[in-house]
Amino acid sequence: MADPKREELQVKEKKAILAAVISPSSHINKEQALDELRGLVETAGVKVVGTLVQSREHPHPATCLGKGKLAELKQMVKHVDAELIVFDNNLSPSQGRNIEEETGTVIVDRSELILDIFATHAKTYEAKLQVELAQLLYFRPRLKRLWTHLERIEGGVGAGRGPGEKQLETDRRLLDKRVSELKRKLSEVERRRERTVSHRFEHLTVSLVGYTNAGKSTLMNALTGADVYIADKLFATLDTRTRRWELPNWGEILLSDTVGFVRDLPHHLVASFRSTLEEARQADLLLHVVDSSNPEVEHHIKTVYQVLDEIGIDHQDAILVFNKTDKIEDRSKLDVLRLKYDNAISVSAVSGEGLDRLTQTVIDRLASGYAIVEIDTPVGNGKLLSQLEDHSLILSREYSSDDSRVTLQARIARRFLPLLKLNEETELKIQGEEETFVADRVPEETVNKL
Repeated sequence: MADPKREELQVKEKKAILAAVISPSSHINKEQALDELRGLVETAGVKVVGTLVQSREHPHPATCLGKGKLAELKQMVKHVDAELIVFDNNLSPSQGRNIEEETGTVIVDRSELILDIFATHAKTYEAKLQVELAQLLYFRPRLKRLWTHLERIEGGVGAGRGPGEKQLETDRRLLDKRVSELKRKLSEVERRRERTVSHRFEHLTVSLVGYTNAGKSTLMNALTGADVYIADKLFATLDTRTRRWELPNWGEILLSDTVGFVRDLPHHLVASFRSTLEEARQADLLLHVVDSSNPEVEHHIKTVYQVLDEIGIDHQDAILVFNKTDKIEDRSKLDVLRLKYDNAISVSAVSGEGLDRLTQTVIDRLASGYAIVEIDTPVGNGKLLSQLEDHSLILSREYSSDDSRVTLQARIARRFLPLLKLNEETELKIQGEEETFVADRVPEETVNKL
């Protein structure tokens, strides 16, 4: 007989108890252990009616919580009439099943909750594919807890129990087939995105990365004048957005806003969102945005670096940006952060404080990737002149006495030099280099020396 508590249950608008097992050696104290989880469930539309935290070296292998705490949790469920229990830990399929049987309440772990939030926020075709793939990979070892067919998996928490081994095998075959299909579609999307991003060589690109709710979208709006969606909640941004950013006395670059990170981000989700983060992988510069007012700021910084390492993005030269300085009441905390991260830049995307310094720092950092060149060419060399107009900043322009030739001084990205349409009638000299090039292209080895 169907369990009515399971039927068509969704995370939204339900009463929940938050639970967690933390290690005594963890940097997280018991008072702050559920702060982030509370933000996650509130983002999912859940009403928190109780909390329970147990400090033990390792979660119980069968029930996560110890026997006494599990009994306490069971009584709490009855007292507050909770409809689900959300664990800050990632539970094994057997742990989830055992706790559910013991408490008679739907159990949602951290990964399942995050997947549900991502499913709710996914708007584009790519994001929906990514979330569905992550959900199916998460649910595959948990099919015994599902009702019947995979069509009932919606949002990550509408799950129930399976009718038997025969149906379980059928569902696994259906799931595996769908997983293969999704991977194929995502592979196609990823190849298209790689081509699109790699063809942006004419513009320098800067990507915003950081912990979720660090204020990346607000910072993008402040820097570019764009009107991207902003919300004071976790994972408000799932899809990468790119906007044009006009740098003073420099020119136009592209600024991208990426999905935010969070600790213990489900592995399947990280893998699924690799293509979305292609913008960050191909970027000339990363701005690592941090909520400096958050008490867990240093842990957030480490988490972002760990995720970037996991997806193969080099963050060694990223600019650390301490955002939300307007929310810091005790300025001494910011001073401590500045001492520890002496190259970081403090800003407030809301008030505008520090944005001029951030902009200049970006210009200075990008300048190391540019060269000043002097080019002498016939005025009829339209392809080359068009390239320079589109992809460089013309600093000066002088014509010969008979107007048949033009000498240009321009600032151009080093990586674009080998792509210039040179010919035997064109001379190119790079500032700081003695050699003058009269050829079809500037050699890569010369560019690499700059």
